[in-house]
Amino acid sequence: MNTNYRLLACVLLTGFGILMSACSSAKERSVPSSGPEFISASSVDEVRAQIAKLPTDDVWWNIYGEDQAWNFKNLHRFMPTVNVYRQGQVRLLVERPLAAISAEIVGTPIGSMAFKAFLDSKESKTMGLVVLHKGDIVFEHYPRQQPYEKPIFWSVTKVMVSALVGILEDRDQVDVSQPISLYIPALLGSDFATISVRNLLDMATGLNCPEEYIDHASCYYQYSTTIGDGYWNEKSGQSPYSMIASLKPGVKQPQGEEFQYSGVNTFILSWLVEELMGMPFQDALSKEVWQNIGAEGDAALLAPRYGVPNTHGGLLAQLRDVARFGLLYTPSYHKVTNRKIISDRVVELIRNDGNPNLWQKARAANILPNDFSHSVYQWDAIYSNHDFYKGGWAGQGLLVNPDKDIVAVFTGYAIDAQESQPDLLPILRQVLNKVFSN
Repeated sequence: MNTNYRLLACVLLTGFGILMSACSSAKERSVPSSGPEFISASSVDEVRAQIAKLPTDDVWWNIYGEDQAWNFKNLHRFMPTVNVYRQGQVRLLVERPLAAISAEIVGTPIGSMAFKAFLDSKESKTMGLVVLHKGDIVFEHYPRQQPYEKPIFWSVTKVMVSALVGILEDRDQVDVSQPISLYIPALLGSDFATISVRNLLDMATGLNCPEEYIDHASCYYQYSTTIGDGYWNEKSGQSPYSMIASLKPGVKQPQGEEFQYSGVNTFILSWLVEELMGMPFQDALSKEVWQNIGAEGDAALLAPRYGVPNTHGGLLAQLRDVARFGLLYTPSYHKVTNRKIISDRVVELIRNDGNPNLWQKARAANILPNDFSHSVYQWDAIYSNHDFYKGGWAGQGLLVNPDKDIVAVFTGYAIDAQESQPDLLPILRQVLNKVFSN
């Protein structure tokens, strides 16, 4: 009997109180698939073994290879986090695969090959990659993680901080030309007192507190121990707020004259958000972004000490949800939200309003990519084709191009301290520039 007729007969007979064993089997055969079969990412024994490998005399992230990859995907198992909440209906992303992305031939350290083949090769350390075009998923591949996993995105988190500052700026709650101490009076006793919000956004404070992961006596590392990103002990500072409020690293050069990367700047900006919104940063991110983008899942922020979120680099989220965030900078924002969360003003500022002074020395030394334009508002690089890029340590990235309506999100890990694995960004940009050349 045709399945449809059998189902109709079952409905009628059941309505008359008649039970048929055939009805049960007919219904079972007709139930549509609910999606890919769930695959557990780690066995019980594996979890115990991996956690047992964690160093006791150093930070958890200071190991490499597959152990680092496992740690990146499983932070919630062994480190405290704070939640970033979703709300409402999931905004489903249409799947419209473009075979040209998988098949595009790219140059790699092991020769030319198709892009997807490279991702699957032993040379690549990419764990997952999602590409959206006009709000639709055109490429999605998870060679070294499960789609539902929420790996750490490290410094990609920084552009979520700048996004909230931009939102507050649009509401006239902050003037980025003003010194940060106008909004955070606790900083009046620190060397940050006179630094403008804009120069914090652009990593141009001029203060002698650069990113430093090795020297435990450095300004940056001392800050990082207060939130648990660096290795801490009973002598470490108890609060990043009080530590930064008294921080006097000295002036290296006038503010606004040279790019100098430091997560301290990002933390101060998240502190600004907390002051202006009257709530912890993770709640502000929930309220302004995560609850409004139809996210598939809650996100989280690493918060190892006293529940203070690591805003300079602690986001844990599914790739698709980070891609939804990226859509806010594109014309297809409406695929995930009914309102324009990131304004045209902010997008245009990122596209064209970088400080021309910040990279003069690097340009003179000829050490920048040929198509590098500027950095701005915590974004690492804006390229001449208007790719916006923000990277995360050891292999994560968010790439947005509003002109081409493209978003790409990827996760990965490092094989060694020199990060000897091939850099995915130039290979990915090569693929996307060719496939979306028009």
